[in-house]
Amino acid sequence: MSEIHLTSFIAAPIERVFDLSRSINLHQISTIETYEKAIHGVLNGLINKNETVTWQAKHLFKTRQFTTKIKEMQSPDFFIDVMTRGDFKFFYHEHHFKSVKNGTIMIDVIKFESPYGFIGKIVDNFFLKSYLEKFIIKRNAVIKMYAETQKWKAILN
Repeated sequence: MSEIHLTSFIAAPIERVFDLSRSINLHQISTIETYEKAIHGVLNGLINKNETVTWQAKHLFKTRQFTTKIKEMQSPDFFIDVMTRGDFKFFYHEHHFKSVKNGTIMIDVIKFESPYGFIGKIVDNFFLKSYLEKFIIKRNAVIKMYAETQKWKAILN
């Protein structure tokens, strides 16, 4: 199983960062290059515990669908989403938030495994891990941009 651990600092209150991180609308904005769209479940607004969303997007030259469920949530400290249907054998994403003096520390911990046994492990370690890291880093940059400017008001109000 592969693991990704990313830490970001955002100069904004923890509640704002937490809500932007679970916004269906902002997720679609941050993934415009992969044409990501919510097609089933929670289609807009903020996703909550025990709710699901099915995403459709173009990744690695193919249109794919990925259904995720919010398994755990403690506002504004963390939430966990898990894949319930998709191309991975296993996909688990922890989102942690810590309030600090001048903003919020946001931590992503992602654990995933591709199917196909040994070949899948090679693909995970030599390609997919890097691809997913870049995807999450870009998403987090959009969250940061919205949280640190007045743009957040268009998403959360």
